[in-house]
Amino acid sequence: MASSYSFDVVSEFDRQELVNALDQVRRELKSRYDLKDTKTILDLGEDSISIETASEMTLEAIHVLIQTKAAKRNLSLKIFDYGAIDAASGNRIRQEIALKKGLDSETAKKISKLIRDNLKKVQASIQGDAVRISAKSKDDLQSAIQLLKEEDWPVALQFENYR
Repeated sequence: MASSYSFDVVSEFDRQELVNALDQVRRELKSRYDLKDTKTILDLGEDSISIETASEMTLEAIHVLIQTKAAKRNLSLKIFDYGAIDAASGNRIRQEIALKKGLDSETAKKISKLIRDNLKKVQASIQGDAVRISAKSKDDLQSAIQLLKEEDWPVALQFENYR
């Protein structure tokens, strides 16, 4: 009975939680004294957030708001990739925040190499923007999860399809 167990390492985020967090930010922008007259525009695109506001100081305040609301909703702050600050019309500034989703090939290679080097009974295979980890024992899979959690990755990691 040599059954095999596996799970997938992915980098995802709950889009609905992000929508809810940004709605909370918009409500707070309208009610906070220091931000309500800035005429800030906050747009959620398919894979980015666009911010247009009055100054860099208000942009920093908006960053803090977004990070706070996202953290309260269990969203990792590693999904945000802050772009350059550009000038917009009429003394205003604009910034794009890219949303990181999926493992890039470099990170996937590092994950599979870490597993290969440290755990002999565990196999890692790259499958698109995820890494499938498999082993004959669930205990080996648990130690693989522990090993991955100990490292500091440039993206947020989740473990799915544990079976």
